[in-house]
Amino acid sequence: MSSYQYIIIGGGISGLYAAYLLEQRGITDYLLIEANDVLGGRLKSMRINEEDAFDLGATWFWPNEQTQLSNVIHDFGLTTFDQYQMGEMLIERSQSSLPQRMQLHSPISKRVKGGMKALIDKVVSKLDQTHILLSHQVVELVREADQTKVHVKCPNHETKVFSSQQILVAIPPRLAVSTIQFIPELPTAFKEKWLNTATWMAPHAKYIAVYDHPFWRDQKLSGSAHSSVGPLAEIHDASSLDGSAALFGFIGLPAYARKTFTDVELSNHCRHQLIRLFGSQAATPKSEFIKDWAKDSLIATEDDHSPTIGHPYPPTKSPDNSIWQSKIIGISSEFSPNYSGYLAGAIEAATLGIQTLFSKTQ
Repeated sequence: MSSYQYIIIGGGISGLYAAYLLEQRGITDYLLIEANDVLGGRLKSMRINEEDAFDLGATWFWPNEQTQLSNVIHDFGLTTFDQYQMGEMLIERSQSSLPQRMQLHSPISKRVKGGMKALIDKVVSKLDQTHILLSHQVVELVREADQTKVHVKCPNHETKVFSSQQILVAIPPRLAVSTIQFIPELPTAFKEKWLNTATWMAPHAKYIAVYDHPFWRDQKLSGSAHSSVGPLAEIHDASSLDGSAALFGFIGLPAYARKTFTDVELSNHCRHQLIRLFGSQAATPKSEFIKDWAKDSLIATEDDHSPTIGHPYPPTKSPDNSIWQSKIIGISSEFSPNYSGYLAGAIEAATLGIQTLFSKTQ
């Protein structure tokens, strides 16, 4: 049984950034375990060539508010650009009337060239990748003496066991207590708080249509739209910086309704809505993508299938008065006190988690 000083559960941006912060402190006695066969978690960019990558997960950041994330992106040398907002937005209230054109008033947001996956790739490039284990899912944590035994399901369905003094939980709290058995059990009140913390983005689905030319801009439209008709409730320009044009939208149908459609059927409905809004040129995208996060068992649980209002309130990141006290620390975005659920929250929660870790030893 291999033993590590630190084990990180989850290879999204919070887990990877925590690993980066450990290595910045000269610490390499850690293991990051990711259940998926790729890293990134809720950062997922579809790349169609060297210039074009389109985000199916987290997309924007707001540099004037989310200064820590903005500094991280800048320090890693990533290129950013403003979300396109020139021109009017459309409001669609019914299929029987033309959409209304309105002035767009939104705070300036930025995107990353190459998609948010570029941030993942940059962080990974800074890590000793021998400390990353893909396609292995943590299924049980057993506290014994001064160690936690970490039981992991392997791709061949066998089980490996690692041990560690300290566990950093970089997956959403609801997912953690729904998919990992804790022995002994977590305190009931603490477990309930984690279970009741919604996983941000888990109920949602996104659709992207890629074109050769941003034809909506020729109509003095921003590409933004809000619709009471659907299936897309909210639409934005998703064009890359130097490559293809694109529109993306959040599918307004709830998860249970989306289950009644295939991805092809849903794409057809979304495309026809774009035709209604932006004209016949929307009929022939060169690529289309759908990501339904509610269908991703490594992100969403059944409890996440219902839409949430607002971002989750951060739960306590470690139980009090328990054998698990300070032995597990939650560091996913949901634990961020200021940006819970946002990409900026993942960076903040990872940073605070590492600070908590080392404040115990000082």
